[in-house]
Amino acid sequence: MEPFTAALLVICGLAVLGLPIGLSMISGSVLYLYMRGQDMGLVAERLLNSMFTGYVILAVPLFILAAELMNTGSMTDRLLRFCNAFVGRFRGGLAQVNVVQSLIFSGMSGSAFADAAGTGRIIANMMTREGRYTKSFAAALTASAAVIGPIIPPSIPMVLYALVSNASIGFLFLAGILPGIMMALVMMVLVAVQSRRLNFPVEPPTPVRELPGITFRAFPALMMPVVLLGGIYSGAMTPTEAAAVAAAYALVVSALLYRSISLGQLYGALVSGARSSTSIGMLIAGALVFNYVVTAENIPQTLRVYLAAWDLTPLQFLILVNIVLLLVGAMLEGTAILLIIVPVFIPTAAALGIDPVHFGVVAVVNIMIGLVTPPYGLLIFIMQSITGAKLRHIIRDLVPFIGVLLLALAAITALPDFVLWLPRQFGYQG
Repeated sequence: MEPFTAALLVICGLAVLGLPIGLSMISGSVLYLYMRGQDMGLVAERLLNSMFTGYVILAVPLFILAAELMNTGSMTDRLLRFCNAFVGRFRGGLAQVNVVQSLIFSGMSGSAFADAAGTGRIIANMMTREGRYTKSFAAALTASAAVIGPIIPPSIPMVLYALVSNASIGFLFLAGILPGIMMALVMMVLVAVQSRRLNFPVEPPTPVRELPGITFRAFPALMMPVVLLGGIYSGAMTPTEAAAVAAAYALVVSALLYRSISLGQLYGALVSGARSSTSIGMLIAGALVFNYVVTAENIPQTLRVYLAAWDLTPLQFLILVNIVLLLVGAMLEGTAILLIIVPVFIPTAAALGIDPVHFGVVAVVNIMIGLVTPPYGLLIFIMQSITGAKLRHIIRDLVPFIGVLLLALAAITALPDFVLWLPRQFGYQG
């Protein structure tokens, strides 16, 4: 048996048996090196060299910690009250609040799971209270809205894409802003249409005299993305340093300004953040080792030659990538796709003249849509556990949202100038 084939079988077999995919990839890579007669110490060397020189990887646990601190403190509650004050008064107002809070919270957490488990949990419970919305609709909408989280900066998936592509994190962050807003707008239009068709309830309007106070109380939380993005694009901070500032800012605001986090809650946030970071870190480690195997087998170059024979245009290639990533995203975890499958396409994209920042946004949007695509979409299962809705009902209510998200993906794919307009305003030459 060919060593690469044997490595793939080991990885898939161990993953099916329940071993974490990161450990499965390391095991398969060790077998590959053994069968090739190479020094198996290359695994440790590859891990240590990549981890110690991969300064950008530090941003991942820091953004996760920032999200945990915001969920533990009262920052998310104040953001929800702010959103409800301005859009909650319309028909289907709470549903619109759900989308808007994801748009705002996404500028702070960088994680779809943090969005769904944090503000998403709160707004879903508000929607289902007193039977105002069905549990399945609240779950479907919350899961779909959480997809916006990693598109608008900061974004953990974009940090990981930068790790495998050497693209600029700062320009990737900028490139995600307009696509993220577009995705929010198409969902809000769909909610408005469904609100009239299904006669969703109208929430009591917030008195105008209370708006300044609500805005003032939410102002420190609203300033977080301004501090982060301002620091990055002014040159005062690197994206990794900005992640550290995000965690520190969330702690200072929650503990000193809002006084809404105790030592016990802080400890719980640190433990939860460490668990999430360890899980992602193990996956990154496995991907770094397995990428050596992929490179040794010359798979990216082989794929590039194979696709060159098809004589694809850049747009046709992107459509093919969309199809592959959407299909794979329905079955695999997003981080694994980003670290293992996407790097295989990067050389071909570069050979076709596709901008790496545009390609990164397209890839991340695909992977995020995969989080709400049956049968594996993790956000579906998270919201099912939160709301208690039946899985088939959630999937039924998800279909329209997946449809509008795919329309947004088509526009993002076909209009690179739209995606790259904002980075170019800040000096990007792509």
